[in-house]
Amino acid sequence: MTQPQTPSSAAGAATDEAPVEATAAANAPSAQAAVGGRTFLPKSTLLRHLLMVLLAIVAAVVILEITDPFTNSQLAQLSYYAIAAGGLTVLTGLNGQISLGHGALMAVGAYTTALFLQADEPPPLALILLVSVVTATAVGALVGVAAARLHGPYLAGATLALAVGLPGLAIYFHDTFGGEQGMRVRAPQPPDVFGDFLGWVSGNSPTGTKWLAYVGAMCLIITYFLLANLVRSRIGRTWRAIRDQDVAAELAGINLGAWRVLAFTVSAAAAGLAGGVLALVVRLAAPSGFTLVLSLSLLTAIVLGGLGSLLGALLGSALLVFLPPFVTDLGNDFGLNSTESAQLAPFVYGVVLIVAMIFAPAGFVGTIRLRWLTYRAKQRAAAAARASSGG
Repeated sequence: MTQPQTPSSAAGAATDEAPVEATAAANAPSAQAAVGGRTFLPKSTLLRHLLMVLLAIVAAVVILEITDPFTNSQLAQLSYYAIAAGGLTVLTGLNGQISLGHGALMAVGAYTTALFLQADEPPPLALILLVSVVTATAVGALVGVAAARLHGPYLAGATLALAVGLPGLAIYFHDTFGGEQGMRVRAPQPPDVFGDFLGWVSGNSPTGTKWLAYVGAMCLIITYFLLANLVRSRIGRTWRAIRDQDVAAELAGINLGAWRVLAFTVSAAAAGLAGGVLALVVRLAAPSGFTLVLSLSLLTAIVLGGLGSLLGALLGSALLVFLPPFVTDLGNDFGLNSTESAQLAPFVYGVVLIVAMIFAPAGFVGTIRLRWLTYRAKQRAAAAARASSGG
Protein backbone atom coordinates (compact mmCIF):
# COMPACT_ATOMS: atom_id res chain seq x y z
CA MET A 1 0.00 0.00 0.00
CA THR A 2 1.35 3.39 -0.91
CA GLN A 3 2.11 5.91 1.84
CA PRO A 4 -0.17 8.97 2.09
CA GLN A 5 1.18 12.11 0.49
CA THR A 6 2.39 15.01 2.58
CA PRO A 7 0.53 18.31 2.15
CA SER A 8 3.34 19.83 0.12
CA SER A 9 3.58 16.90 -2.27
CA ALA A 10 -0.20 16.74 -2.69
CA ALA A 11 -0.37 20.44 -3.46
CA GLY A 12 2.45 20.29 -5.94
CA ALA A 13 1.03 17.28 -7.73
CA ALA A 14 -2.40 18.85 -8.04
CA THR A 15 -1.28 21.14 -10.83
CA ASP A 16 0.13 18.32 -12.94
CA GLU A 17 -2.37 15.51 -12.45
CA ALA A 18 -5.62 14.79 -14.23
CA PRO A 19 -8.89 15.78 -12.54
CA VAL A 20 -9.53 12.22 -11.36
CA GLU A 21 -6.13 12.04 -9.70
CA ALA A 22 -6.64 15.48 -8.20
CA THR A 23 -9.89 14.27 -6.69
CA ALA A 24 -8.11 11.33 -5.13
CA ALA A 25 -5.45 13.63 -3.69
CA ALA A 26 -8.07 16.02 -2.37
CA ASN A 27 -9.80 13.25 -0.47
CA ALA A 28 -6.74 11.45 0.84
CA PRO A 29 -6.73 10.91 4.60
CA SER A 30 -3.58 12.99 4.84
CA ALA A 31 -5.68 16.05 4.05
CA GLN A 32 -6.87 16.04 7.63
CA ALA A 33 -3.31 16.48 8.87
CA ALA A 34 -2.68 19.32 6.44
CA VAL A 35 -4.27 21.91 8.68
CA GLY A 36 -1.58 21.51 11.31
CA GLY A 37 -1.24 23.88 14.20
CA ARG A 38 -3.30 23.86 17.37
CA THR A 39 -6.69 22.19 17.47
CA PHE A 40 -9.29 21.79 20.21
CA LEU A 41 -10.74 18.60 18.73
CA PRO A 42 -10.00 15.21 20.34
CA LYS A 43 -7.08 13.32 18.85
CA SER A 44 -9.08 10.10 18.65
CA THR A 45 -10.96 9.70 15.37
CA LEU A 46 -13.86 7.99 17.15
CA LEU A 47 -14.19 10.80 19.69
CA ARG A 48 -14.08 13.44 16.94
CA HIS A 49 -16.82 11.67 15.06
CA LEU A 50 -18.92 11.28 18.22
CA LEU A 51 -18.56 15.02 18.82
CA MET A 52 -19.68 15.66 15.24
CA VAL A 53 -22.68 13.37 15.78
CA LEU A 54 -23.68 15.35 18.86
CA LEU A 55 -23.40 18.63 16.96
CA ALA A 56 -25.33 17.16 14.01
CA ILE A 57 -28.18 16.04 16.29
CA VAL A 58 -28.44 19.48 17.85
CA ALA A 59 -28.36 21.13 14.40
CA ALA A 60 -31.03 18.73 13.07
CA VAL A 61 -33.37 19.44 15.97
CA VAL A 62 -32.94 23.20 15.63
CA ILE A 63 -33.44 23.19 11.85
CA LEU A 64 -36.47 20.90 11.92
CA GLU A 65 -38.14 22.95 14.66
CA ILE A 66 -37.66 26.37 13.04
CA THR A 67 -38.73 25.38 9.53
CA ASP A 68 -42.20 24.95 8.05
CA PRO A 69 -43.78 21.59 7.11
CA PHE A 70 -42.82 21.93 3.43
CA THR A 71 -39.17 22.44 4.35
CA ASN A 72 -39.44 19.48 6.73
CA SER A 73 -40.55 17.33 3.80
CA GLN A 74 -37.63 18.61 1.72
CA LEU A 75 -35.21 17.77 4.52
CA ALA A 76 -36.70 14.29 4.72
CA GLN A 77 -36.14 13.97 0.98
CA LEU A 78 -32.56 15.18 1.46
CA SER A 79 -31.97 12.45 4.05
CA TYR A 80 -32.58 9.50 1.73
CA TYR A 81 -30.67 11.10 -1.16
CA ALA A 82 -27.71 11.81 1.13
CA ILE A 83 -27.71 8.30 2.62
CA ALA A 84 -27.60 6.69 -0.82
CA ALA A 85 -25.01 9.21 -2.06
CA GLY A 86 -22.84 8.52 0.99
CA GLY A 87 -22.78 4.83 0.18
CA LEU A 88 -22.11 5.53 -3.48
CA THR A 89 -19.20 7.85 -2.71
CA VAL A 90 -17.60 5.01 -0.74
CA LEU A 91 -17.93 2.75 -3.78
CA THR A 92 -17.01 5.22 -6.51
CA GLY A 93 -14.93 7.85 -4.74
CA LEU A 94 -12.90 5.57 -2.48
CA ASN A 95 -12.80 2.27 -4.34
CA GLY A 96 -13.02 3.59 -7.90
CA GLN A 97 -16.00 1.49 -9.04
CA ILE A 98 -18.64 3.24 -11.13
CA SER A 99 -22.17 2.10 -10.37
CA LEU A 100 -25.30 3.03 -12.27
CA GLY A 101 -27.56 0.65 -10.40
CA HIS A 102 -28.03 2.16 -6.98
CA GLY A 103 -31.58 3.14 -7.78
CA ALA A 104 -32.38 -0.58 -8.06
CA LEU A 105 -30.78 -1.29 -4.67
CA MET A 106 -32.89 1.50 -3.18
CA ALA A 107 -35.93 -0.22 -4.69
CA VAL A 108 -35.03 -3.39 -2.76
CA GLY A 109 -35.04 -1.47 0.52
CA ALA A 110 -38.23 0.41 -0.35
CA TYR A 111 -40.24 -2.68 -1.30
CA THR A 112 -39.00 -4.56 1.77
CA THR A 113 -40.19 -1.71 3.98
CA ALA A 114 -43.53 -1.53 2.16
CA LEU A 115 -44.14 -5.28 2.55
CA PHE A 116 -43.55 -5.19 6.30
CA LEU A 117 -45.74 -2.13 6.81
CA GLN A 118 -48.67 -3.84 5.08
CA ALA A 119 -49.14 -6.13 8.08
CA ASP A 120 -51.98 -5.42 10.49
CA GLU A 121 -49.46 -5.19 13.33
CA PRO A 122 -46.12 -4.34 11.72
CA PRO A 123 -42.84 -4.82 13.61
CA PRO A 124 -41.04 -1.81 15.11
CA LEU A 125 -39.85 0.69 12.53
CA ALA A 126 -36.19 0.26 13.51
CA LEU A 127 -36.44 -3.48 12.88
CA ILE A 128 -38.13 -2.94 9.50
CA LEU A 129 -35.39 -0.59 8.36
CA LEU A 130 -32.75 -3.02 9.60
CA VAL A 131 -34.30 -5.86 7.58
CA SER A 132 -34.38 -3.56 4.53
CA VAL A 133 -30.67 -2.92 4.98
CA VAL A 134 -29.93 -6.65 5.29
CA THR A 135 -32.00 -7.48 2.21
CA ALA A 136 -30.31 -4.84 0.06
CA THR A 137 -26.92 -5.92 1.43
CA ALA A 138 -27.57 -9.50 0.32
CA VAL A 139 -28.58 -8.36 -3.17
CA GLY A 140 -25.56 -6.05 -3.34
CA ALA A 141 -23.24 -8.86 -2.28
CA LEU A 142 -24.59 -11.10 -5.06
CA VAL A 143 -24.16 -8.35 -7.64
CA GLY A 144 -20.72 -7.50 -6.26
CA VAL A 145 -19.54 -11.11 -6.54
CA ALA A 146 -20.87 -11.36 -10.08
CA ALA A 147 -19.12 -8.11 -11.06
CA ALA A 148 -15.95 -8.59 -9.00
CA ARG A 149 -13.75 -8.94 -12.07
CA LEU A 150 -15.37 -6.05 -13.91
CA HIS A 151 -14.00 -2.54 -13.77
CA GLY A 152 -14.63 0.84 -15.36
CA PRO A 153 -17.20 0.90 -18.18
CA TYR A 154 -17.79 -2.85 -17.93
CA LEU A 155 -18.95 -2.54 -14.32
CA ALA A 156 -21.02 0.51 -15.25
CA GLY A 157 -22.72 -1.54 -17.97
CA ALA A 158 -23.47 -4.40 -15.59
CA THR A 159 -24.98 -2.11 -12.96
CA LEU A 160 -26.90 -0.31 -15.70
CA ALA A 161 -28.58 -3.62 -16.54
CA LEU A 162 -29.40 -3.98 -12.84
CA ALA A 163 -30.98 -0.53 -12.74
CA VAL A 164 -33.11 -1.28 -15.79
CA GLY A 165 -34.06 -4.87 -14.98
CA LEU A 166 -34.59 -5.12 -11.22
CA PRO A 167 -37.50 -2.64 -10.88
CA GLY A 168 -39.25 -4.59 -13.65
CA LEU A 169 -39.61 -7.53 -11.29
CA ALA A 170 -42.26 -5.52 -9.45
CA ILE A 171 -44.30 -5.48 -12.65
CA TYR A 172 -43.79 -9.19 -13.30
CA PHE A 173 -44.84 -10.15 -9.76
CA HIS A 174 -47.69 -7.66 -9.73
CA ASP A 175 -49.77 -9.63 -7.25
CA THR A 176 -47.08 -9.18 -4.60
CA PHE A 177 -45.55 -5.83 -5.49
CA GLY A 178 -48.50 -3.98 -6.97
CA GLY A 179 -47.33 -3.80 -10.59
CA GLU A 180 -47.09 -0.38 -12.24
CA GLN A 181 -49.13 1.27 -9.50
CA GLY A 182 -46.73 0.10 -6.82
CA MET A 183 -47.45 -0.41 -3.13
CA ARG A 184 -48.93 2.18 -0.82
CA VAL A 185 -46.83 2.56 2.29
CA ARG A 186 -48.59 3.09 5.59
CA ALA A 187 -46.13 5.20 7.51
CA PRO A 188 -46.24 4.42 11.25
CA GLN A 189 -47.60 7.06 13.59
CA PRO A 190 -45.14 8.92 15.81
CA PRO A 191 -44.79 7.38 19.26
CA ASP A 192 -45.88 9.19 22.40
CA VAL A 193 -42.28 9.75 23.47
CA PHE A 194 -41.74 11.78 20.29
CA GLY A 195 -44.61 14.08 21.22
CA ASP A 196 -43.22 14.48 24.72
CA PHE A 197 -39.82 15.32 23.24
CA LEU A 198 -41.25 18.00 20.95
CA GLY A 199 -43.27 19.45 23.78
CA TRP A 200 -40.13 19.74 25.90
CA VAL A 201 -37.95 21.15 23.10
CA SER A 202 -40.23 23.55 21.27
CA GLY A 203 -43.86 23.00 22.24
CA ASN A 204 -44.79 22.05 18.64
CA SER A 205 -47.29 19.33 17.85
CA PRO A 206 -45.97 15.96 16.54
CA THR A 207 -47.10 15.80 12.90
CA GLY A 208 -46.45 12.89 10.55
CA THR A 209 -44.23 15.01 8.28
CA LYS A 210 -42.05 16.14 11.16
CA TRP A 211 -41.83 12.59 12.52
CA LEU A 212 -40.59 11.24 9.17
CA ALA A 213 -38.12 14.12 8.87
CA TYR A 214 -36.69 13.17 12.26
CA VAL A 215 -36.50 9.51 11.23
CA GLY A 216 -34.63 10.46 8.06
CA ALA A 217 -32.26 12.77 9.94
CA MET A 218 -31.40 10.12 12.53
CA CYS A 219 -30.80 7.51 9.81
CA LEU A 220 -28.57 9.97 7.96
CA ILE A 221 -26.51 10.82 11.03
CA ILE A 222 -26.03 7.16 12.00
CA THR A 223 -25.08 6.21 8.43
CA TYR A 224 -22.51 8.98 8.08
CA PHE A 225 -21.04 8.19 11.51
CA LEU A 226 -20.49 4.56 10.51
CA LEU A 227 -19.17 5.44 7.04
CA ALA A 228 -16.84 8.12 8.38
CA ASN A 229 -15.26 5.66 10.81
CA LEU A 230 -15.00 3.06 8.05
CA VAL A 231 -13.32 5.54 5.71
CA ARG A 232 -10.69 6.43 8.32
CA SER A 233 -9.99 2.80 9.19
CA ARG A 234 -7.63 0.28 7.59
CA ILE A 235 -10.49 -0.75 5.32
CA GLY A 236 -10.77 2.77 3.91
CA ARG A 237 -7.02 2.98 3.37
CA THR A 238 -7.09 -0.32 1.51
CA TRP A 239 -9.91 0.90 -0.73
CA ARG A 240 -7.93 4.04 -1.56
CA ALA A 241 -4.87 1.95 -2.38
CA ILE A 242 -6.93 -0.16 -4.80
CA ARG A 243 -8.41 2.97 -6.36
CA ASP A 244 -5.07 4.71 -6.85
CA GLN A 245 -2.80 1.78 -7.81
CA ASP A 246 -4.63 -1.51 -8.18
CA VAL A 247 -1.61 -3.33 -9.64
CA ALA A 248 0.64 -2.25 -6.78
CA ALA A 249 -2.08 -3.18 -4.28
CA GLU A 250 -2.38 -6.65 -5.78
CA LEU A 251 1.40 -7.10 -5.67
CA ALA A 252 1.25 -6.13 -2.00
CA GLY A 253 -1.04 -9.10 -1.36
CA ILE A 254 -4.44 -7.37 -1.44
CA ASN A 255 -7.27 -9.47 -2.88
CA LEU A 256 -8.81 -6.94 -5.27
CA GLY A 257 -11.97 -8.94 -5.90
CA ALA A 258 -12.80 -9.47 -2.22
CA TRP A 259 -12.24 -5.81 -1.33
CA ARG A 260 -14.34 -4.62 -4.27
CA VAL A 261 -17.16 -6.93 -3.23
CA LEU A 262 -16.93 -5.51 0.29
CA ALA A 263 -17.16 -1.94 -1.05
CA PHE A 264 -20.19 -2.84 -3.15
CA THR A 265 -21.82 -4.54 -0.16
CA VAL A 266 -21.33 -1.53 2.13
CA SER A 267 -22.67 0.77 -0.56
CA ALA A 268 -25.69 -1.50 -1.09
CA ALA A 269 -26.46 -1.42 2.64
CA ALA A 270 -26.62 2.38 2.55
CA ALA A 271 -28.82 2.23 -0.56
CA GLY A 272 -31.19 -0.20 1.18
CA LEU A 273 -31.61 2.13 4.15
CA ALA A 274 -32.12 5.06 1.78
CA GLY A 275 -34.82 3.10 -0.05
CA GLY A 276 -36.59 2.34 3.22
CA VAL A 277 -36.58 6.00 4.22
CA LEU A 278 -37.77 6.95 0.72
CA ALA A 279 -40.73 4.59 1.01
CA LEU A 280 -41.69 6.17 4.34
CA VAL A 281 -41.36 9.75 3.09
CA VAL A 282 -43.01 9.29 -0.32
CA ARG A 283 -45.45 6.68 1.08
CA LEU A 284 -45.22 4.74 -2.15
CA ALA A 285 -42.93 2.06 -3.58
CA ALA A 286 -43.42 1.95 -7.36
CA PRO A 287 -41.16 1.12 -10.34
CA SER A 288 -41.49 4.68 -11.64
CA GLY A 289 -39.63 5.96 -8.58
CA PHE A 290 -36.51 3.86 -9.21
CA THR A 291 -35.64 4.49 -12.81
CA LEU A 292 -32.19 5.08 -14.27
CA VAL A 293 -32.68 8.80 -13.62
CA LEU A 294 -32.42 8.18 -9.87
CA SER A 295 -29.11 6.34 -10.24
CA LEU A 296 -27.70 9.06 -12.49
CA SER A 297 -28.87 11.74 -10.06
CA LEU A 298 -26.96 10.08 -7.23
CA LEU A 299 -23.85 9.89 -9.41
CA THR A 300 -24.04 13.56 -10.35
CA ALA A 301 -24.55 14.47 -6.68
CA ILE A 302 -21.27 12.88 -5.58
CA VAL A 303 -19.43 14.30 -8.60
CA LEU A 304 -20.65 17.81 -7.82
CA GLY A 305 -19.85 17.55 -4.14
CA GLY A 306 -16.51 15.81 -4.54
CA LEU A 307 -15.69 12.15 -5.05
CA GLY A 308 -14.66 10.34 -1.90
CA SER A 309 -16.02 13.01 0.46
CA LEU A 310 -19.05 12.39 2.68
CA LEU A 311 -19.45 16.13 3.09
CA GLY A 312 -19.41 16.41 -0.69
CA ALA A 313 -22.11 13.73 -0.95
CA LEU A 314 -24.26 15.71 1.48
CA LEU A 315 -23.67 18.96 -0.42
CA GLY A 316 -24.43 17.36 -3.79
CA SER A 317 -27.63 15.85 -2.42
CA ALA A 318 -28.67 19.25 -1.07
CA LEU A 319 -28.23 20.76 -4.54
CA LEU A 320 -30.28 17.90 -5.96
CA VAL A 321 -33.16 18.60 -3.56
CA PHE A 322 -33.20 22.37 -3.09
CA LEU A 323 -31.97 23.77 -6.43
CA PRO A 324 -34.88 22.64 -8.71
CA PRO A 325 -37.71 24.11 -6.56
CA PHE A 326 -35.68 27.29 -6.02
CA VAL A 327 -35.25 27.72 -9.78
CA THR A 328 -38.92 26.91 -10.37
CA ASP A 329 -40.02 29.58 -7.87
CA LEU A 330 -37.58 32.02 -9.44
CA GLY A 331 -39.06 31.35 -12.88
CA ASN A 332 -42.56 32.01 -11.55
CA ASP A 333 -41.36 35.30 -10.06
CA PHE A 334 -40.06 36.33 -13.49
CA GLY A 335 -43.43 35.72 -15.12
CA LEU A 336 -42.93 32.23 -16.57
CA ASN A 337 -45.85 29.82 -16.46
CA SER A 338 -45.69 26.61 -14.42
CA THR A 339 -44.59 24.45 -17.37
CA GLU A 340 -41.79 26.79 -18.40
CA SER A 341 -40.61 27.11 -14.81
CA ALA A 342 -40.54 23.33 -14.39
CA GLN A 343 -38.50 22.96 -17.59
CA LEU A 344 -36.09 25.64 -16.43
CA ALA A 345 -35.07 23.69 -13.31
CA PRO A 346 -33.25 20.75 -15.01
CA PHE A 347 -31.63 23.18 -17.46
CA VAL A 348 -30.14 25.24 -14.63
CA TYR A 349 -29.03 22.07 -12.83
CA GLY A 350 -27.25 20.95 -16.01
CA VAL A 351 -25.55 24.34 -16.32
CA VAL A 352 -24.38 24.11 -12.71
CA LEU A 353 -22.98 20.64 -13.40
CA ILE A 354 -21.09 21.83 -16.50
CA VAL A 355 -19.69 24.90 -14.75
CA ALA A 356 -18.61 22.77 -11.80
CA MET A 357 -16.80 20.32 -14.08
CA ILE A 358 -14.93 23.18 -15.75
CA PHE A 359 -13.97 25.29 -12.73
CA ALA A 360 -14.08 22.65 -9.96
CA PRO A 361 -13.15 19.31 -11.56
CA ALA A 362 -12.51 17.77 -8.13
CA GLY A 363 -15.99 18.77 -6.94
CA PHE A 364 -16.80 21.62 -4.59
CA VAL A 365 -15.33 20.02 -1.46
CA GLY A 366 -12.38 18.50 -3.30
CA THR A 367 -11.48 21.79 -4.96
CA ILE A 368 -11.60 23.67 -1.66
CA ARG A 369 -9.34 21.07 -0.09
CA LEU A 370 -6.86 21.28 -2.93
CA ARG A 371 -6.76 25.07 -2.72
CA TRP A 372 -6.18 24.84 1.02
CA LEU A 373 -3.35 22.33 0.53
CA THR A 374 -1.79 24.57 -2.10
CA TYR A 375 -2.03 27.59 0.19
CA ARG A 376 -0.44 25.70 3.08
CA ALA A 377 2.34 24.39 0.84
CA LYS A 378 3.15 27.91 -0.38
CA GLN A 379 3.22 29.16 3.20
CA ARG A 380 5.65 26.45 4.24
CA ALA A 381 7.84 27.01 1.19
CA ALA A 382 7.97 30.74 1.93
CA ALA A 383 8.83 30.04 5.58
CA ALA A 384 11.57 27.65 4.53
CA ALA A 385 12.97 30.22 2.08
CA ARG A 386 13.02 32.90 4.77
CA ALA A 387 14.72 30.56 7.21
CA SER A 388 17.40 29.59 4.69
CA SER A 389 18.06 33.18 3.65
CA GLY A 390 18.22 34.34 7.26
CA GLY A 391 20.64 31.54 8.11
